[in-house]
Parts: sequence; structure tokens; C-alpha cells
Amino acid sequence: MNKQAMWAIAAKDIRAIRNSIQVWLPMLIVPLIMGAVMPAGLILGVRYSGAGDFAKMLESLPTDALGAAITALDSLDQQVVYLIVNYFCVPLFLLIPLMLSSTITANSFAAEKERKTLESLLFSPVDIPTLFVGKVLSAFLPAMAISLLCFVLYGVVVNVLAYPLFERLIFPTINWVIIILWTIPSIALFGIFINVIISARVKGFQEAYQMGGLVVLPVIALVLGQALGAIAVDVRLLLWGGLVVFAIDVALLRFIRSRFDRNQLFESQVS
Repeated sequence: MNKQAMWAIAAKDIRAIRNSIQVWLPMLIVPLIMGAVMPAGLILGVRYSGAGDFAKMLESLPTDALGAAITALDSLDQQVVYLIVNYFCVPLFLLIPLMLSSTITANSFAAEKERKTLESLLFSPVDIPTLFVGKVLSAFLPAMAISLLCFVLYGVVVNVLAYPLFERLIFPTINWVIIILWTIPSIALFGIFINVIISARVKGFQEAYQMGGLVVLPVIALVLGQALGAIAVDVRLLLWGGLVVFAIDVALLRFIRSRFDRNQLFESQVS
């Protein structure tokens, strides 16, 4: 594998992301909503309107250390805020790497066809593993960087707005550390590999983007399941879920390596 060519491909695709508003605009809006608008609205709503409308959330308390920390708090307002920011908002963050990786990968592979640049890459002396890893890095690195920035932004908003209520910092907890270091990387790779398979078979960016967007449905189901009390997205689920997704990532990688070659990619370009 040619590492210099690999990083050159990744850098080229990242520059293409900066030049495409249909790619980078959703990459800014979604993290901004998740990282700032949503926690600010929820915390301020509890602080100034009371926790009465949110009190039913306490019926879905997790049974791990987080649940014990919530029940140890003094007031209902504290319990509700702590539950919202450190439990109910956790699975929503899984949408960020999935959406980002799906959008970037669709632009990286499928949009190459629209720009008529994939053919030149396939005729170049760059081997397929180098091309593939470069494309994966061009999606994985921005997805992880923006997820990390959103994590930091979320922490700043939560700690600043919740400090008058708790008089201490309440973020991050262990489940947030697990999700940013373990679960999100596995989810990002899952979104990338699925969209690599999709992008190799479709004609352009919009088709790949629309089909790739379906990967968020399992996470939406997870969010709804937690909201309805059917699923507890606690430390154990995050650990085991990340392990399962990593296993799926390995299986997808093996599938891609066994099924994708220069001829097949060239046929998808000219079809």
C-alpha cells in the first residue's frame, strides 16, 4: 500500500468536501443542533419552567451507576437535568457519525462519477487497497473530528448552563467516555462501509445520499425504544453494542475486499 498516495487521496477528498455546500452545510447544522441548541433548550426549560413536564422520565431510570447517581441527587430538577443530559441524549449522538460518514462517503465515491474523476483514478497506478483506505480516511477523520467537537461543545453548554443548578460539573460521565472512544468509531466505520457498497452501485451523489441515509434507521429505533422505556442505553449496551458493530464492520470489510476490484468499479463508472 502506497501511504503517500493514500494520504493524498484523503486530502483531495477532504478539500472537495470544503468546496461542496451540500456536503458541509448538513455537517455543521446537525452537530450544532445536537451539541448546543438541544441541551440548552432542555436545561433552560427545566431551570425556568420546572421539571414537572419531565418528571415521568425518572420512571425509566437506568439500573447502573448512572441511575444510582441520579437517585442520590437532592432535587427533582437536578435529577431530571442529569437524566436528560447524561442518559436520554446519549443515543442521539450516534446519529452524528452515521449522518456525517454517510454524506461524506457518498460524496467521496458516488460524486466522483458525476465529476468524471473516478475513471482517472482507476486508470492511475494507485492500487485498489490504497484507493479504498484513502477514501475511508477522507470520511472517517472528518466524522470523528466533528463528533469530538460536538462532544466538547455539548460538554461546555451542559456544564455552563447546569452549573447554577448543581454548583459542580456534571459532564462527562462514564457512558459519554465510552460512546466517544468506543461506540462512535464503530458506528462511523459502519456508515462508511455500507455507503461504500451503495456508492459502488449507484450513478451519483443524490442517489447514494438518499439510500445511505437509511443507515440511521436502527439508531432512530434505538432512540424511540429508550424514550418508550423498552431499551436502556446504559454502559453495558454501549460496550456490547460497540463490539457487535465492530464485528459487523469486519464482516463488511471482508465483503468489500472480496467483491470490489478495479474492473467492477470501472463498470459502475460507465454504466
